[in-house]
Amino acid sequence: MALPSSFEDLIAEANSLNLYRKLIIQLNKDLLLANVDLEFDEETLPTSLKLVLQETVFHLIQNKFSDYLNLLYQVDVSEKKIRSLNGEDLVKLSEDVTFLILQREWQKVWYRKNSSPS
Repeated sequence: MALPSSFEDLIAEANSLNLYRKLIIQLNKDLLLANVDLEFDEETLPTSLKLVLQETVFHLIQNKFSDYLNLLYQVDVSEKKIRSLNGEDLVKLSEDVTFLILQREWQKVWYRKNSSPS
């Protein structure tokens, strides 16, 4: 599986496979398990999803760092990928981390669809 390299590619692929709602469901599940007080409606537009998740990640980095780490652990974002990001600009960092979270959630949804018997 080649991972989408941008948010737009990820959303386009999710929509083309009719898996966007499943992406939101998976994200909501991991947010709940990480005790992050955020839940998306299944009809949330992609731009709103990205914006609200990014604002939440930004808030967690600044104010609740242990909750931020817990979210990364729950979603199973690669520590290597996180360490490769530039942490000097928190807005850019939160945008990059948001994409990594969505990318990992997409991977889970995609694998589940493609490994389950039809």
